[in-house]
Amino acid sequence: MGQYVKVASMQDIPEGTMTKIESGGVPVLLVNVGGTVYATAAKCPHLGGDLSKGTLEGSVVQCPRHGSQFDVTDGRIVRWTRWNGVLKAMSDVFIKERSLTTYKVRIDGESVMVELPRKTVPA
Repeated sequence: MGQYVKVASMQDIPEGTMTKIESGGVPVLLVNVGGTVYATAAKCPHLGGDLSKGTLEGSVVQCPRHGSQFDVTDGRIVRWTRWNGVLKAMSDVFIKERSLTTYKVRIDGESVMVELPRKTVPA
């Protein structure tokens, strides 16, 4: 169990947008879907693409590097990009399907609080 840390204000994340922040050395993607803020890892678990530079459609973020898609509400894989030929064989062996890490969010007034693992919470 982690500790809640203030990472942003609600005004920093308008509805239908996403933004990347870093807290305690952890890059976090904040996404406002229909007025609810979700927090996930900011890097794609596939090839490490910066998801804040990807696209957002509803609750689905697409990696700008290779097109894999994740639902930010629960981290589930919507589409896992696979390649043809040798690259597909390599990706099947070395890059297993992994859901997107999610973090719990709490809103305190206008403050967006994210539960981060204790070892990463800034002093």
